[in-house]
Amino acid sequence: MNTLPLPSVPLVSARALHDTLAWRADGRAVSVARYCADALALADALAPARHIVNLCEDRYHYAVLLAACALSGRVSLQPSSQSEATLRQLARDYAGAIAVTDAPTPLPPELPAHPLPDLGALPSTPCNAIPQIAADATVAILFTSGSTGLPQPHAKTWGKMARNGRTEAQALGLLDAPHVLIGTVPAQHAFGFESTFLLALHGGCSFYSGKPFYPQDLADALARLPAPAMVVTTPYHLASVLASGIALPPVARWLSATAPLDAQLAARAEAATGAPVHEIYGSTESSQLATRRTTCGPEWQLMPGVRLEQAGDTTWACNDPAGGHVEGRIALADIVAIAPDGRFTLQGRHADMVNLAGKRTSLAYLNHQLRGVDGVEDAAFFLPAEDEVQRVGRLVAFAVAPGCTRAALLAALRTRIDPIFMPRPLVLVDAIAHNATGKIARSTLEELYERHVRPAP
Repeated sequence: MNTLPLPSVPLVSARALHDTLAWRADGRAVSVARYCADALALADALAPARHIVNLCEDRYHYAVLLAACALSGRVSLQPSSQSEATLRQLARDYAGAIAVTDAPTPLPPELPAHPLPDLGALPSTPCNAIPQIAADATVAILFTSGSTGLPQPHAKTWGKMARNGRTEAQALGLLDAPHVLIGTVPAQHAFGFESTFLLALHGGCSFYSGKPFYPQDLADALARLPAPAMVVTTPYHLASVLASGIALPPVARWLSATAPLDAQLAARAEAATGAPVHEIYGSTESSQLATRRTTCGPEWQLMPGVRLEQAGDTTWACNDPAGGHVEGRIALADIVAIAPDGRFTLQGRHADMVNLAGKRTSLAYLNHQLRGVDGVEDAAFFLPAEDEVQRVGRLVAFAVAPGCTRAALLAALRTRIDPIFMPRPLVLVDAIAHNATGKIARSTLEELYERHVRPAP
């Protein structure tokens, strides 16, 4: 008889079998017991593959599939992009992997597609105890967004994942005040994975199975779900909600990540909805590390069990001696200034820093300044590849600004940034594509550069 290695961690912790874990799109509640039974039944029905590419769009389907993988010794692969190039790369890197989908999804021929079975039609038995999973089992592999290059894989173990969810609940004060989690971000992305999936399974909350992208979809979800609700979103989505003018049902709090949140946008959201706006800082590599209420200042507070170590400009995230949820000792992509009380501020990303004529700034700062010009709906600075920098030595910027002229935008921008960082050229475009979490991939800017800027050979 096979036995689990010790220690093991339950699939769902600090919850009774009769408690509600999820809410379906039609408002039906799903208990912990039903979730466990669905996961066990699906584990028996999955095709014999070690790696499962989890492409389920319904968050409950996603959660059942990930649990089925964990319970059967499989690994859930979670690409943050579903581009053909990304999926082809997964098929090459993980031989024999299959993709499980719950909606029609175009897939490359190298990656076999398996529709998710009808969970209600699977043979199952009532679940009388919450299943256990080995703490050191690699259950999921998450991938970076590709905003600064090719997506990179990062393995997550079940014990760290469970601690992650509970730590976030503790940091946000949710252990004694469970919320319904409504995510506008996909569960496959690290932020959605942690703050809608792990926070529910191990932080005492419940989650909504839908992914409301448009403001009206969010309003409809809030109207059909019980209070209190926390909306897990991005600056891009939050700005869209406020710009729509749609009146939302009560929101208890907002939680934002994936990009720095402007304090003015946070203040507008709090004034419009009466709900505090909190942010999460972290990365796919390190997992979440810190929180802050944006309107209270730029300082971040580390989560319990996490500490930072520094040498020069490099900062590492690791765990306290008592243990935390970080998978090892992870070098951060950001330049960090740590205060004596342990709080810290972010000074920019290493890969984001620009040095021209002895002066230094970050692309994020430049983006913020250009987006702050009246009439600019979206914008991004771009530093071409090294060979282009040596030959041209200039920054490029793309802006979506209907009704504005290039000359007017440049005049306004000159009052905001050092002349050495002025874009040459500033290109007006109809749109700049964002991914599902509101980020602009470097490949998107490279395509715009090739189309509008690169000199003809």
